[in-house]
Amino acid sequence: MSNINELQHITLIGTGLVGQGWAIVFARAGFRVTLYDHDIKALERAMAEISGSLEDLEQHGLLEWADYLRPRIEIATDLESALHGAIYVQESVPEVLELKREIFAALDALAPPEVILASSTSAIAASQFTENLSGRGRCVVAHPVNPPYLVPLVEIVPAPWTSADTVNRTQQLMNQAGQVPILVRHEVQGFILNRLQAALLNEAFRLVENGYASTEDVDKTIRDGLGLRWSFMGPFETIDLNAPEGVRDYAERYSQTLYEMAQSQAWAKRWSEELVTAVEAERRQLLPANNLATRRRWRDRRLMALLAHRRRADQEIGE
Repeated sequence: MSNINELQHITLIGTGLVGQGWAIVFARAGFRVTLYDHDIKALERAMAEISGSLEDLEQHGLLEWADYLRPRIEIATDLESALHGAIYVQESVPEVLELKREIFAALDALAPPEVILASSTSAIAASQFTENLSGRGRCVVAHPVNPPYLVPLVEIVPAPWTSADTVNRTQQLMNQAGQVPILVRHEVQGFILNRLQAALLNEAFRLVENGYASTEDVDKTIRDGLGLRWSFMGPFETIDLNAPEGVRDYAERYSQTLYEMAQSQAWAKRWSEELVTAVEAERRQLLPANNLATRRRWRDRRLMALLAHRRRADQEIGE
């Protein structure tokens, strides 16, 4: 059970769902992990959730010896002691710019200069909260998908002043941890994943608002249609395979139709309060609010089952 990563220490800032997920990611890969929060009760709740997730992973055959992994995750309420010996820090506090600035200023002051300081932010560019730091070159965004221990993509987004060494080391660390890093070459609002997700969400809301479909039928279109392909291939490979001669053939056949559809999708429009209320009513009819946590646990277990299936399938076909 020895692992070269056990000599390396990762510090995690924040105990929410993303912080909990990162703890599992790094502990599973063999790292020693310290989970920091000033609130001991928050740390205790986080550890209870982590234990439950580890048990679920073990039951789905995605993890061995869950009891062995738990001791790799320690907790701390003192930031300086939490950072002691760390090679990498992953911040996962709420999406509040001033809070990011405050925590990164503290991290930059306390962590040795070779330690990478990464943020899990899903929307705030690193240039907005690291510009005035003396160690700004070691700061970067490493945005995961929630939950990161089940969905491995991580967007690596450097600020204009982030060093190439920081980017390379972060990518290497994510690979070492079993994640799938992608590089966002220049800062862009929403990065890559959320821009793609926003395009789909905006069209989904528009279709409901204009009476073309219910929220459930839109969800079925993704779940039982596009999502089946997207669980193992992306949009470019999809269209490359959907025309006899590949992507150029697809473009020649369908680009005009797609262009015409895009004309009705091209304007930005806020979701109105009436629309959000109507969508909320439909969703709460399908899933009462007091069942949301249970359904999230169900989602995570379905992701575990999908990952287990993909792992077996890849072994069978030798990929």
